[in-house]
Amino acid sequence: MNLSRRTILLAPGLGYLALFLVLPCLIIFAYSLFERGTYGGIDYTLTAGNYLRAGSSLFARIFLDSVRIAGTATLVALLIGYPAAYAIAAAPRNRQMALLVLVMLPFWSNYLIRTYAWIVLLNNEGLINRGLESMGVIQEPLPLLYNEFAVVLGLVYNYVPFVILALYSSISRLGPELREASFDLGGSSWTTFRRVTLPLTVPGIAAGAVFVFVLSIGNFVTPDLLGGGQRPMLGNLIYSQYLSARDWPMGSALGFILVLIMLALLFGQAVFAHRAAGEVEARGVPAGAPR
Repeated sequence: MNLSRRTILLAPGLGYLALFLVLPCLIIFAYSLFERGTYGGIDYTLTAGNYLRAGSSLFARIFLDSVRIAGTATLVALLIGYPAAYAIAAAPRNRQMALLVLVMLPFWSNYLIRTYAWIVLLNNEGLINRGLESMGVIQEPLPLLYNEFAVVLGLVYNYVPFVILALYSSISRLGPELREASFDLGGSSWTTFRRVTLPLTVPGIAAGAVFVFVLSIGNFVTPDLLGGGQRPMLGNLIYSQYLSARDWPMGSALGFILVLIMLALLFGQAVFAHRAAGEVEARGVPAGAPR
């Protein structure tokens, strides 16, 4: 395909990304370099003070809390998603599509509806507490709602399908010959998984982890609804700067920092996947094929 034809085919996609992704990021960056107006809005006086304020103890604490909560949700999603993806990949081929549809089924309903459903389940009079009380397991309701546990649970529930899809794509590429060879050489099921299957699916693990972490650290709906505003994350802080404090430059600075974090993680994941593919090709095996 010649260069001009390739350019024509790429132009719509690149134009869309430039208009709706690159340009808004540039606008946010430009706003972050100005001062807040007396009554809100923007005073077009150049300053770097917004980025200096972002390093203050208050913002740093919320940022570290966001990283911890997003990291916890990512780890739990991986622990849940890997066995599920492995089971789907090991199922008969005529059933795999149906199982994947079941994984994606929650996305057929609105994000807010799914989050409010957890409020109904987790509150003191909800199905979980009432069920445990009726079975005599507990004497009083458990504090399941409006805390960090509820936030992590909501994030895991909403984003674990991304992990399953990423890992399924990675696991399904592995042929049975590798495991059979390991068994023939005397490897147990655990040894085969630890030394063959798991290392070959690390790129899928990295992709799923980045998906969950990036989506979780910027989330503001789940911490607000399931956390009751008691566990604010970076997304909530940005939201409040724009709509409550009316400090658009500060909100833009925090938003641009979040964009940089996301880009760094996505770039790191892309580099990691490229190196993994290069190692496979260096061993004489096409990328995507079992080693």
